[in-house]
Amino acid sequence: MLVLENIVWTLPTGGDILKGVNLEIPDGKLTVITGPNGGGKTSLAKIISGVETPTSGHIILNGEDITEFDVTQRARRGIGYAFQQPVRFKGLTVRSLLELAAGESLSEPALCGLLGKVGLCARDYIDREADASLSGGEIKRVEIATLLARRNLSLAVFDEPEAGIDLWSFSGLIDVFQQLKKDSGPSMLIISHQERILQIADNIVVIADGKVRMSGAGGEVLPMLLEGEMSSQCPIHEMKGRDCL
Repeated sequence: MLVLENIVWTLPTGGDILKGVNLEIPDGKLTVITGPNGGGKTSLAKIISGVETPTSGHIILNGEDITEFDVTQRARRGIGYAFQQPVRFKGLTVRSLLELAAGESLSEPALCGLLGKVGLCARDYIDREADASLSGGEIKRVEIATLLARRNLSLAVFDEPEAGIDLWSFSGLIDVFQQLKKDSGPSMLIISHQERILQIADNIVVIADGKVRMSGAGGEVLPMLLEGEMSSQCPIHEMKGRDCL
């Protein structure tokens, strides 16, 4: 379990982005963090993954204080982070990328298994470069496969996985997340305001103005978001749009 205790993050130039966030991310669940733009969602993802260090507060992973751990140290503890815009690697094949993530050479069946989990045919991708020749949806799926290749992955953090991809690719990503849930894969934390992602969440956390405004089971929180019952606390109308709240 990941526990955030009174997390505050202040920019060097001043201004609190996160203002005392207390949150528990349970094991084996899909948790979605949502809220209006500028509310602190992506900042929280970076704090959890180690891209940023909180100004104050504590981050506890399975009883260990990892607050001062960097990205590499947290990766060794089982935390993986998928960026809004995945990094592309000119000259590096998908096979090499997966083997780097796994820390060892991978057999053809192993490569097929990893890419199959994200809906890609291995023979069409393992020897392709992980560069600009891949579409937004393809590179996001490859990135998820690299997370799954890690032997110790216990928590996968996805920052707005829907960003920059077409509707068909987005539908494919939903299938990937649902399959990972079905297969009892790693705990997943997704930053998103897409209704279709919220619909498959075990738990939903609403963050606005740097604070947790609501959290609970997805089946309880989502209807309130859709009905606009939180408008006085969280400007949910800012999140409304095509295929989203």
